[in-house]
Amino acid sequence: MLMTTNEPVGVGDLAQGEAAALYRVMTWLSPAFPVGGFSYSSGLEWAIEAGDITDVTTLADWLDAMLGDGSGFCDATFLVHAYRSTEADETTALNEIAELAAAFVPSRERQLETTSQGRAFIDIVRAAWDADGLDATIAACSTPLVYPVAVGVVAARHAVPLAPTLHAFLHALVSNWISAASRLIPLGQTDSQRVLVRLEAAVAATANRALNATLDDLGSATFRADLASLRHETQYTRLFRS
Repeated sequence: MLMTTNEPVGVGDLAQGEAAALYRVMTWLSPAFPVGGFSYSSGLEWAIEAGDITDVTTLADWLDAMLGDGSGFCDATFLVHAYRSTEADETTALNEIAELAAAFVPSRERQLETTSQGRAFIDIVRAAWDADGLDATIAACSTPLVYPVAVGVVAARHAVPLAPTLHAFLHALVSNWISAASRLIPLGQTDSQRVLVRLEAAVAATANRALNATLDDLGSATFRADLASLRHETQYTRLFRS
């Protein structure tokens, strides 16, 4: 039997706007949202075949570096700046951010990965979760929006707060990496969760850095991960598209 109540909303309960924002960001960044994230490994497939990643410890170390010193931090920073430019209706700045984010991708396959996911994200949101001003914002950009920029633009147009959007984005990013690795190493479900636990502090630290970073702070030092992404293109047997 469905239970209902007429009791007033308590102080600890979510207000309507907060509940809507949480509902949307959980939906958009869920593994079930159809952007095709399951088909990409961000170079992990080559790194595992090469023997760089073999178990929980080496996977956690690799992902920690990607998160804090590689594409994770860069994507988070692009999301932050795309969000703030959209929120302020600064279309010229947003267009420059979109172009820089697209140029920052180190390999052809990673370019395909982030642009395909960005395009799918925008298309699905416009069809099912459209918002006032979203079409005009996207039209103002002269280059296709890569995934983190697309997430920042959509979240801003829906007035979903930036900090939880950023944390959810990084959690989804890390979870997708772990999911790919669990199929390749392979890892069991418990070990996969152990890696996620080990990266909790790194996700929070990367989010906090990105919230305070300028575009001049962008940079990557994960050369082996970039090489893995490049070498995946010529890998003989592949399960993933990157």
